[in-house]
Amino acid sequence: MESVLINRLSTLSHPQRMGVFRLLMRRYPDELPAGEIAQVLALKSSTTSVYLSALTQAGMILQRRDGTRLLYAVNLDATREVVSDLFLGCCRGRADVCPPQLADLLKGIAPSSGPKYNVLFVCAGNSARSICAETILRDVAGDTFTAYSAGTAHRSDLNPFAVEMLRSKGHDVSHLRSKNIAEFQGFDAPKLDFVLTVCDRAANEDCPTWPGQPVSGHWGMADPVKVQGTDAEKCLAFNQTYGVLHSRISAFTSLSFGSLDRAALQKQVDAIGKDTSLQE
Repeated sequence: MESVLINRLSTLSHPQRMGVFRLLMRRYPDELPAGEIAQVLALKSSTTSVYLSALTQAGMILQRRDGTRLLYAVNLDATREVVSDLFLGCCRGRADVCPPQLADLLKGIAPSSGPKYNVLFVCAGNSARSICAETILRDVAGDTFTAYSAGTAHRSDLNPFAVEMLRSKGHDVSHLRSKNIAEFQGFDAPKLDFVLTVCDRAANEDCPTWPGQPVSGHWGMADPVKVQGTDAEKCLAFNQTYGVLHSRISAFTSLSFGSLDRAALQKQVDAIGKDTSLQE
């Protein structure tokens, strides 16, 4: 109904309510507690509650109780209805009016340049988790994928525990360096097929839209850099991180890229990040 569309657009027209919605959209299919949403967006708890209530009433987000916590996630069906009503209803699906991305998203995915898929792993600092992911993918399936990694922070150094751990497992670390995502957003940057965040902070940030609409996913995990204790305890944390990343990347590289359409491929990428059996 048109009144539902108008109500939803009105709810999203408020900049900070839109900020909440965009955060939950970036983190889909994750569910976030109100406290984390308030912290990421630097909002008061009471203000966040008001915005969440408005978005829930409009049907744009879903609320679920988990013990004493309330968890929130995007209502993807409602979001699709808004897009459909705007572009398929209002303009009757005319190809010369509708955004080409609507048709492109239904297609399968082919390598954007040459015979390989370009994959970028993103973290806040590009010092440990994303560096490990880049290295693992390069050495596990370098014939099919070109692996990159970058951080959202302006500058970071490689973590020595991460570098030593990779070296101990037989990886070549001589070429590794910390990079910023700006390197992958210029006109001469490689065209990306997949962008995978491996930390919540990077996933929460409102980054510019990636050219070419790459498939994105969030494979969040604890930061081994923050582990306190002896060197042995720190090394254990980095080895555990390596194990999780290796399991996820192995699952990723085994997907049937040639036979899956884009929607099915997106679901598989999301499922890898949520699969608890790959986190052990």
